[in-house]
Amino acid sequence: MIAGVDEAGRGPLAGPVVAAAVVLNDSVSIDGLTDSKKLSPKKRELLYNLIIDSADVGIGIVGVDEIEKNNILQATHSAMYKAMGNLTQKPDKALIDGFSLPKQSIPNEGVIKGDDKIDCIRAASIVAKVTRDHVMKQYDIIFPEYGFARHKGYGTEYHLERLSIYKACLIHRKTFTPVKDNLPTITWMRNQQKIGQWGQQLAALEYLRQGDSVVAMNHHCHPYSQIDIIAESKNKIIFAEVKTSAVKIIGAIEQRVKYTQLKRMDGAINKYLIEKNIKKDIRLDVFSIQIHKNGPKMKQIKDISLE
Repeated sequence: MIAGVDEAGRGPLAGPVVAAAVVLNDSVSIDGLTDSKKLSPKKRELLYNLIIDSADVGIGIVGVDEIEKNNILQATHSAMYKAMGNLTQKPDKALIDGFSLPKQSIPNEGVIKGDDKIDCIRAASIVAKVTRDHVMKQYDIIFPEYGFARHKGYGTEYHLERLSIYKACLIHRKTFTPVKDNLPTITWMRNQQKIGQWGQQLAALEYLRQGDSVVAMNHHCHPYSQIDIIAESKNKIIFAEVKTSAVKIIGAIEQRVKYTQLKRMDGAINKYLIEKNIKKDIRLDVFSIQIHKNGPKMKQIKDISLE
């Protein structure tokens, strides 16, 4: 049983590195497998679904914190280890696009340009690429000013222009040039009136960490109040109010979010549910975030009652 392994996202200035391990089913033929970079987005999505439905697939995702802590090469290895560990069955051997992996319990072999030669590596390249693209589209909702859905975090001219204007965000790789030349300070965020936005984005990332998806940010429901974050779990639609400060927070979170604010949100939530014809249960969360030079402190209270 042979697993093909490949990664996506070593070169971008933002977002995670993603690896996939794929063991193809000998009884299922998938036409059109090739290096993911040679496929259109539509064709990649089609093949991705076919691979997910018919093969044993393991995915490993390593975020920005680990990339910056251990460097991109070690983070890539970590993603590949995770991907192979997430296969349903342990393969007899792994074929890695590029170079072999050190310290691996599964015998493995590096294959230069393997995504051009071997079907299981081609399949892994497609799964890794599409998975990472999906992640970057989620980030595009949270950080719309950078255009992540457009360039997926790579250093395009448009991305560099956005980076120069808006400075680095929470998912930029701060040790990468030119990101490290465009790091925001608390003073800059305060002068640009971005403290509140930074806190909302931090809270939205927390939903992704918890396994939820982010549907919308700063959603306006005229004539009611704005909804800071709309997220979705398996069984619920989640609405969040976020309070952010760059100074010491005085008092409990319940004291900082006024009952009248939450009641105004109640009208906005009801309007949103009606407009979208949503029948799921709902949950209202509140975040309190303090931003300072040693890093943010965040408190989340789930399932606030409006009764």
